[in-house]
Amino acid sequence: QVQLVESGGGSVQSGGSLRLSCAASGYTYSTYGMAWFRQAPGKDREGVASINTFGVTNYLDSVKVRFTISLDKAKKTLYLEMNRLKPEDTAMYYCAADQRSGLPLGSNAYNYWGQGTQVTVTS
Repeated sequence: QVQLVESGGGSVQSGGSLRLSCAASGYTYSTYGMAWFRQAPGKDREGVASINTFGVTNYLDSVKVRFTISLDKAKKTLYLEMNRLKPEDTAMYYCAADQRSGLPLGSNAYNYWGQGTQVTVTS
């Protein structure tokens, strides 16, 4: 079965950068779509970025210029490079995967989820 483990979260000052990692196992990258979600206290979970089997990416408008999603197939790891972080980016970030490679950004239909990694951005 698919297993996802996030890492790389932490506390940074506004304007700083972090790179989140999601180590994946139990599936074929060419047949699974992957994504990053986040959820802040009192807020709904939202899709941050996604990447399909062809490498096509989608981003939440508020992070489009600052975040980059990528997949290293050799390392079986999904990344989210986050730059110019803002306090509004503070949230628990989750990695997700699904057999369907074309799920829309923010879809709640992903079958597999990681445990989450906390990102805190201070002013």
